[in-house]
Amino acid sequence: MTLVLRYAARSDRGLVRSSNQDSVYAGPRLLALADGMGGHAAGEVASKVVIASLAPLDDDDPSDDLLAQLREAVQNGNAAIAELVQQDPDLDGMGTTLTAVLFAGSRMGVVHVGDSRAYLMRGGQFSQITRDDSFVNELLEQGRITPEEAAVHPQRSLLLKALTGHEVEPSLTVREARAGDRYLICSDGLSGMVSDETLSEAIQIPDPQACADRMIELALKGGGTDNVTVIIADVVDVDFGEDAPIVGGAAGDGSDEFHQGDSPAARARALTQPAPQPRPEVQPQQEDPKVKRRRRFRWLAGAVVVLIVLAAAAIATRYFVLSQYYVGEGPGEEVVIYRGVPGSILGIDLHAYEQGSCPPGGLCTDKLLVPALQEDARIAVKNGVKKDNLDDARKYIDDFLRPHKQLADCKPATGSTSIPPSESAPPASSSAAPPSTPASPSSANQPAGRDCSTPEPAAPGGGN
Repeated sequence: MTLVLRYAARSDRGLVRSSNQDSVYAGPRLLALADGMGGHAAGEVASKVVIASLAPLDDDDPSDDLLAQLREAVQNGNAAIAELVQQDPDLDGMGTTLTAVLFAGSRMGVVHVGDSRAYLMRGGQFSQITRDDSFVNELLEQGRITPEEAAVHPQRSLLLKALTGHEVEPSLTVREARAGDRYLICSDGLSGMVSDETLSEAIQIPDPQACADRMIELALKGGGTDNVTVIIADVVDVDFGEDAPIVGGAAGDGSDEFHQGDSPAARARALTQPAPQPRPEVQPQQEDPKVKRRRRFRWLAGAVVVLIVLAAAAIATRYFVLSQYYVGEGPGEEVVIYRGVPGSILGIDLHAYEQGSCPPGGLCTDKLLVPALQEDARIAVKNGVKKDNLDDARKYIDDFLRPHKQLADCKPATGSTSIPPSESAPPASSSAAPPSTPASPSSANQPAGRDCSTPEPAAPGGGN
């Protein structure tokens, strides 16, 4: 059996954007898509540089370690972005997502950073095989919002991971390739405009090029508010597959002006070459100063509007985060209360220390430590137990966690009468004489406290 790829790719700037910052590459072994961000010019630069770093992988000599090849190529692309920013500080803030597949016979290596997506149609089942590195997806996975709320959330474009020149760890997986598989790789200009149900219908169009065209059409009908890029690739069992690479989007600008040759290296060089500028036949007329002033005024007005929108988004995000509380593990393994939500965005924590396990201002000689909890309560606290307000978080510690320590924090039963777990034994006097009979081995290591003979009720598993 000889498995090869039959593919098609298409990119469109959409109905709103003035330029296309997506870059795409589709070849016999490599399928790669990058969605640039960071301004009119910087986004397309970042996506183009990263695609150029991956293009040499599209050769005829696959390595046994697909993930090592992908990781090295991504690191090279990320380093190239950092070098460009160092040379031109105006490019600071640019970045790109990346979703790429490296094909080698019966195996597919997948690398992913950001919110571009890869889907797989196999045996009539359509499913997403990448995970969005976004703030809204974190909320969705934690059950804090519904899929319907996620679709219209004001922060749905906020990424937790992207290639910006800073250190980042991409997601890397290896998948089995089977004859009959169909892969869809797309930017969020498609997935954000078209539902998964509609995509699962459109992807069944047999011809890859017709299928890609239909995907673009659906995105434009849905609003076309972003650049939209699509790769459709079929795994087929034939002797020979396609061998002509497709380079599109920002990476395809002017590429047809140059001789690319047959080698992946030549194709990679063509990706980063600037498009030739035509020589004007006539001298352009001097621009009217009034027109120039009006253009400058419109630009300033637009910049002010953008700043206002960004400020409003930042305020909304801050309000949402600071209105949340959760019980988690703090310094020294202490059970503490945090204000905010678990996790971080681009290295910035979304939470801050609020209180320890003891109420502030009160006398506390016994801090509650995570290792002292029963297993289910310990796991819940380590994962973070969400609460609506500070009072609920404090009650959770005092009313649930403290009474449900593990059995090691108890005393052995004496005589034939057991003490109910709800009643605390009186503290032993420091001047009391030691018992005349030695403690049994089973209780020798247990400190004075609750009666060990009574089973402990299970701690709640972190429910709200």
